Amino acid sequence: MDTEQLAKLIRISSLKMCYSAKASHIGSCLSCADILAVLYNEILKENDKLIVSKGHCAAALYSAIYYSGQAKFGIKDDAISEHDLKDYCQEGERLGGLISHHVPGVELSTGSLGHGLSVACGMALVRKGRVFCLLSDGELNEGSVWEAIMFATHHKLDNLILIIDNNGLQSMGNSKNIINMNSILKKFEAFGWMTKTTNGNSIPRLSASLSHLRNHHFKQPKCIIADTIKGKGVSFMENRLEWHYRYPNDEELKLALGELE
Repeated sequence: MDTEQLAKLIRISSLKMCYSAKASHIGSCLSCADILAVLYNEILKENDKLIVSKGHCAAALYSAIYYSGQAKFGIKDDAISEHDLKDYCQEGERLGGLISHHVPGVELSTGSLGHGLSVACGMALVRKGRVFCLLSDGELNEGSVWEAIMFATHHKLDNLILIIDNNGLQSMGNSKNIINMNSILKKFEAFGWMTKTTNGNSIPRLSASLSHLRNHHFKQPKCIIADTIKGKGVSFMENRLEWHYRYPNDEELKLALGELE
């Protein structure tokens, strides 16, 4: 399966999961679908670790693990089943609405925002393998994130690669109203990180940026600011704050699937 097809399946699966469960966060799932597709289809190797700090994109992560082929990551093929995806976020079922480490292939339970990078730093400190962390732009409001950024610089964690899903919207409004995203690149560089910006919804650009950082040793932690669109792929969801919380009704699901398929 090529990466474009995987990203498409992640979006369709996430949409169906949120619809069936009457669950929120579809906008967040759609914004990072391309990032997850590139990571799982092209970048991650068996000994790599991935921490997804934005725990509200659970439907997208579970879909990525399922559709990318679980066995190549040392996970049993049936660790996440189609049945699990269909019963997402239902009482008593395996897959909850926030990311859980009880699911095979998931390193850390997340959802209380701002902690994923700290754990990723600890993992990068004690192991030789690469550690990737996917962070939401809204998490940059958390002091613990900036403590982790300083920690990574101090310990020269050159096996740490951070990806920021910069979709511009968080729970209560525009991220840019709270933190100046235009200066984030300069801030990371000032903190001693190797930093790049890219189009986070362009698979070729994401792939090139991640491959470049993965294959070069800069003797410093690395960050990609991935500019994305919340709700990417469904025209009436794109850049609309309400899709942080809403789930589609019958007619909206039909329209959205028509666009994605």
